[in-house]
Amino acid sequence: MNSATLVQKLWNYCNILRDDGLSYGDYVEQLTFLLFLKMADEQSQPPFNKPSPVPKEFAWPTLLKLDGEALEAHYRKLLQELGSRGGMLGTIFRKAQNKIQDPAKLRRLIADLIDKEQWSSLDSDVKGDAYEGLLQKNAEDVKGGAGQYFTPRPLIAAMVDVIAPRPGETICDPACGTGGFLLAAHDYLANPKHYQLDRAQKKKLKNGTLFGVELVDGVTRLCAMNMLLHGIGSESDEQLPVVTRDALGEKHGEYNIVLANPPFGKKSSVTIVNDAGETSRESLTINRADFWASTSNKQLNFVQHIWTILKQHGRAAMVVPDNVLFEGGAGETVRRELLRNTDVHTLLRLPTGIFYAQGVKANVLFFERRPANVKGEANTRKLWIYDLRTNMHFTLKENTLKRSDLDDFVACYNPKNRADRKESERFKCFDYEGLVKRDKLNLDIFWLKDEALEESANLPPPDVIAAEIAADLEAALEQFATIAEDLK
Repeated sequence: MNSATLVQKLWNYCNILRDDGLSYGDYVEQLTFLLFLKMADEQSQPPFNKPSPVPKEFAWPTLLKLDGEALEAHYRKLLQELGSRGGMLGTIFRKAQNKIQDPAKLRRLIADLIDKEQWSSLDSDVKGDAYEGLLQKNAEDVKGGAGQYFTPRPLIAAMVDVIAPRPGETICDPACGTGGFLLAAHDYLANPKHYQLDRAQKKKLKNGTLFGVELVDGVTRLCAMNMLLHGIGSESDEQLPVVTRDALGEKHGEYNIVLANPPFGKKSSVTIVNDAGETSRESLTINRADFWASTSNKQLNFVQHIWTILKQHGRAAMVVPDNVLFEGGAGETVRRELLRNTDVHTLLRLPTGIFYAQGVKANVLFFERRPANVKGEANTRKLWIYDLRTNMHFTLKENTLKRSDLDDFVACYNPKNRADRKESERFKCFDYEGLVKRDKLNLDIFWLKDEALEESANLPPPDVIAAEIAADLEAALEQFATIAEDLK
């Protein structure tokens, strides 16, 4: 069975459950619980014969022999019990709840869908791609808001291709969502076209290469399952590839590579209620001794955080919104220190219309951590900017971003020899001396003429124009809302 057939089969069941008010996200979550239990049971039998992490009284056969209210009661108790355990069990089942109200439909899901497949014998590409397909469908459900955890896969693939991970390097995503970057890095390293891994290297790739941090329990669950289905980590309590915590709270190790698309959106804030019952919102400014600036701007904090968790000569590729490139105050301080302490060598200006979250104007910042320069000079000498935004029009449905749309960027980046780059219409070089003379060290740089402004015949289709206007308005509203919060 191929992954597309499997996705369709799994998704058809979702449509049955939608009638009971179950959201796409709820469905994927329930599938995750049941898939984990079924696979743990399969792994405990020949030819695998591995000890199951699931206690016998909650193992898969206990669900199969029940139906009706007895099944629902047992399932609820199982979720509660397993959620209190440590290791991978706790990661998958923490705060788990049964969202399927009809026991008959729960029974169908268990006996007719999950039990009919031998999931462990399916190739990890098939079951992994099938689960990725479900996550993508979940992200497309705009009302559910799951899109914020889902970075376009063609963009991730291009970022990993230019970073070019090497066997033995450690790779972290401190805002890992459903695990897209970690899986792409795994696939790159496992690809025989790139490397012929020996047995020890394959073992290291499965446990001890990839590390994810996620703030939300429910998303960590999806990420852990996504990685498990792709053959990363294991059902047992070995070192977990993904943990739930606030990455910005403190440094959590040092890594050779950091790949990330940190959450966009408002500044961190908390609601304070005084004795009189009046509420006010206060910005949550993060103060860390290893940060260059104290700010409540999440994106600027992630830039600083990623610098702290990079090993010397470690490489980073992170998605940042436009405001990181031009914001004054703490923004200017962070840009100045980043250019001094790292080699910020490449900036990719991304087109609009490629993210599920509307109104996003984003970029990818590529930098390498360097030791302090003995001459006291900045580590950044040249910043190369690739403009994939001007006169490029993408949408989520009709004209989606494809990996081939990034071929020219990857060729210009020249991952095999960054010292040998050539300027082109979309790829320009800016030296450090010129950058520091710019007001507030503004890196929001464009040079191509927008054809739509030059001639009305070059205008994109009306739906694309409407989407871009909506994106601009939403981005502006976001900034005004932030200013309004700060003035309260």
